[in-house]
Amino acid sequence: MSPALPEFHVVTLGEPLLRFTPASRQRIEGSTLWDMQVGGSELNTAVGLARLGLRVNYLTRLTENALGRHIRTTLAAHGVGMDNIVWTSADRVGVYYLEHGAAPRQTQVIYDRARSAVSNMRPHDLPDNLFEPNRACVFHTTGISLAVSPSLYETTLTAARRAKHAGWRISFDVNYRSKLWSYADAIVGCQPLLELADIIFMPQRDALRLWSFDNATTEQVLEALHMRYPRAACLLTVGAEGARAVDQNGEMWRQSAFETQIVDRIGGGDAFSAGFLYALLTHSDSDAGEWLRWGCAAAALKYTIPGDLPLFTHNEVAALAGNGQPNRDILR
Repeated sequence: MSPALPEFHVVTLGEPLLRFTPASRQRIEGSTLWDMQVGGSELNTAVGLARLGLRVNYLTRLTENALGRHIRTTLAAHGVGMDNIVWTSADRVGVYYLEHGAAPRQTQVIYDRARSAVSNMRPHDLPDNLFEPNRACVFHTTGISLAVSPSLYETTLTAARRAKHAGWRISFDVNYRSKLWSYADAIVGCQPLLELADIIFMPQRDALRLWSFDNATTEQVLEALHMRYPRAACLLTVGAEGARAVDQNGEMWRQSAFETQIVDRIGGGDAFSAGFLYALLTHSDSDAGEWLRWGCAAAALKYTIPGDLPLFTHNEVAALAGNGQPNRDILR
């Protein structure tokens, strides 16, 4: 008899946010029309995984009002499991404002997330019966959840430890945010998750700054990370150059970026995580090179989509990962 499938492929934990963007690429201070969308790093990855066909459960704490219900409805529409959300009549939904830039003006983000519902999430809010063997394959979270508040830090770390104890793999995206904490605080705060992790994601720029790898090449950074965290596969996204990885055996892998027209950069790293984790879980006979390819394909497609959410389809990601070239024909 074949073993029973897990209830979930991936369980994520993080902060849902509402994103407000000025219409027609206006500046924040001059805009009167706004586009509202749902976002948040772990939420974005959860949506990407669900749209690729995996069973995903999202853990968070939400305010029971129209804004919280809008987030729940959006996630449910994309197939993300919502059974374990903690609802509260207190607190608020976190918000951020995004102003798209154009060279030489930078894109800017303003956060308004203090005292959000999830910032008051505590370990006792975690479901008692979820973190058991064979309930899920992977637990995924990011450094953002560690930085939001002390109580969410403890909740995230507790969830990761319970998942590890249950035999799940731990996926951790460092996802450094300078508006949440300093480099010094981040490297100390992320250390427990880095030591638990089986899969570590981060942009190369963050690795260079967090560990002070002055003038190091990508390969030297990967070698250093492998020495520090030998039980984890470490993945670096390197912008227009694609992604690089070192596996638990110390073998290096690389994948060039796919050609893409960037409409919105937000959520590209989250889409990469979704593509990589999907391939890891469904193409287990393949190697890290194939998993990187799916990650880069998912990220390239996300860049063409406005908003945080990776609203691609499985067939789109599979076609790009398989063919390597975007199809410029009009689909009609």
